[in-house]
Amino acid sequence: MEGTIPRTGEEVDVKLSLPDAGLLGWLKRTRGDFGVLGSGGKMGTTFAQMLRRGLIEAGLDRRVYGVSRYGRAGQRAYHEGLGIEAIGADLGEPEAVARLPEMENIIFLVGEKFGTAESPERAWIQNVIIPGLVARRYPESRILVLSTGCVYPFEPVTGGGSTEADPPDPVGEYAYTCLGRERVFDYYSRKNGTPMSIARLNYANEYRYGVLVDIARRVSREEAVDLSTPYVNVIWQKDAVSRCLRCLEHADSPPRIVNITGVEKTSVKELAEAFGSYFGKRPRFTGELSESAWLSSAALSESLFGLPETGLETMVNLIGGYMEKGGELLDKPTKFEVRSGKF
Repeated sequence: MEGTIPRTGEEVDVKLSLPDAGLLGWLKRTRGDFGVLGSGGKMGTTFAQMLRRGLIEAGLDRRVYGVSRYGRAGQRAYHEGLGIEAIGADLGEPEAVARLPEMENIIFLVGEKFGTAESPERAWIQNVIIPGLVARRYPESRILVLSTGCVYPFEPVTGGGSTEADPPDPVGEYAYTCLGRERVFDYYSRKNGTPMSIARLNYANEYRYGVLVDIARRVSREEAVDLSTPYVNVIWQKDAVSRCLRCLEHADSPPRIVNITGVEKTSVKELAEAFGSYFGKRPRFTGELSESAWLSSAALSESLFGLPETGLETMVNLIGGYMEKGGELLDKPTKFEVRSGKF
């Protein structure tokens, strides 16, 4: 359990970045500094802060660099206050990538999703071009690449979800660029012998953002919940970040792919009903139930890292309690119900 419900963004960051025993053990087996590329994104602070806190707790004198455009006011100073060495850079510029310091461990979080239907060219730059620049800059580093389960095809809701051995079959331009990101890193891993791991994530949730927040908000506002995507995989962001980081220990050439998600598929209808019970509201529904969804098997990650610490019931209670106390949300819908691949 995570204990008391946070009230501010800073308190949320502290909760989400608490390193677990598995992460601390892994850090003690690592060497070199860490670079979190894309540290200004939704999950970037959690990655960088968890690394920083873990290194301190493990008694290791290593640097954690955060690389981002840092476009939001105060974000760079906030990261520096956490002990993260913040570097402002547009990684789409080759000169900016060339100026980055040496880092033995690269966490690649750079990506573009929302708005790609209107400006697809941005997705191709962020998701395909930048990976090539980074892979060429760091041929001797270990690289974790954050990807998505959207590179898989829809799976029958009666099955166990896509496994790492299943061939990709993207739906929509966003998913194609995400597969492009993987292919570019795969090419340079094979060419240069760079050890890499690709973490295919779906879906990370925290107090302010995620599929669970989307459903909870609709129920609390008495808005209809779309059942077009009837089942989802969900995992608490703290667990997801810890597992993604630990994938670096399993990096290889060619890259090792690991699905990072919850160990069970979850009914959207049942989630809405759970939040309805929490808020004292009767959920309303819309959309026709589909027989397929983006679902991934977590069997490999479970074998590597064990079960996630945070179960589904706990996630519902944490988000419900946070919203009940008036906690600020990020107001960035995941669009999990969209089946066209257009985001």
